[in-house]
Amino acid sequence: MKLLEIPAAPPLRRSGRHARTWRDYEWASMIPLVAVHVIGVFGAIAGVVMGAPTSAWVCALVFYGVRMFGLTAGYHRYFSHRTFKTGRVFQLVLAFLAMGTAQRGVLWWAAHHRDHHKFADTERDVHSPVQWGFWHSHLGWVYDRNDDFDWGRVKDFTRYPELVVLEKLWLAPPIIFAVASFLTLGWWGLIIGFFFSTTLVWHGTFTINSLAHVWGTRRYATGDDSRNNWFLALLTLGEGWHNNHHHHMASCRQGFFWWEVDVTYYILRALALVGLVWGIREPSRRVLDSGSAPQPGAALLPSAQQPA
Repeated sequence: MKLLEIPAAPPLRRSGRHARTWRDYEWASMIPLVAVHVIGVFGAIAGVVMGAPTSAWVCALVFYGVRMFGLTAGYHRYFSHRTFKTGRVFQLVLAFLAMGTAQRGVLWWAAHHRDHHKFADTERDVHSPVQWGFWHSHLGWVYDRNDDFDWGRVKDFTRYPELVVLEKLWLAPPIIFAVASFLTLGWWGLIIGFFFSTTLVWHGTFTINSLAHVWGTRRYATGDDSRNNWFLALLTLGEGWHNNHHHHMASCRQGFFWWEVDVTYYILRALALVGLVWGIREPSRRVLDSGSAPQPGAALLPSAQQPA
C-alpha cells in the first residue's frame, strides 16, 4: 500500500536555507495559511463587535490549550526527544492532538526538529533567527522547499504503520477539529473556536524558533544562542525555557527550577499518576549545576557557532 511506503531520503543539503530573495519562497503554497489568518483574525474582530457567544471563545481557549499540549508533549518532548514513555494507543492520541495544529505530520516535525538540534544556529539549521532573521525563522522556512524530510531521522517511529498513514494524511486531524467545532457550536465555533485558535497556536509555536534564540537570558553555555524566556514559557506551556532545553534536551522537564513554570511537564506528571505515561526523564543534579553561573553579558552574546 502506498500509504505505508517509506519514501527515500531527499538529497543532502549543504544549507537548510534555499530562499535567498523574496521571490524564492513558495508563495502560492501560503494561500491556505493566509486564509486561516484572515478568517481567524477578522472573524474574532467580528465576534467582538457582533457579540459572538461565550461558548465560541471557550472553545478557542480549550482548543488552544489541548492542541498546544499535544504539540509540546507530542511533537516535541515525545516524538522529537523521547523524554518519556507511553503505550501505542496514547502515542497515537498525542500524534493526533499535535497534528490538530495543522503543522504538518508528526514525523515531518520531529525529523526537522532533530536536525535543528544537530545543527543549531549554523547554516544547516533551517529556522535559525541568528542565521536567517525573524521572517525566515518564524514562518518562511516552512515554505522554502522543506516538504521533504529524511524518514531515516525518525526510523524509531516509522515502524508503526498507523503513524506512517497519519503522516501522509496530515490534514485529517485539523479537518476533524474544524468539523467538530462547527457541528457543536455553528459558524462562530468554526471561526473563533477553530480558525482563531489555530492562528494563535501557530504563532505561539513559531515564537520558539524566531524569538527564543534572540530574546531572553542564558543560564547555560550551549553551542547556540538559545535563551530562557518566562513569557514564551507561559504562552507555550513551558517551551520558553529554551536554554535549559538545549543544555539537556533529554529532559522532559524544561522548567528546571520550581519558579520556572512548565505546564506541559505538570500535565505529564498527572498523566503518570494514572499510568498513561511513564519513564519521565528529569535533569540530574550534575546537569543543573553544569555551567549554572550566569555569564556576564550573556543575553547579548553573539552566536556561538558549532561545526556542521
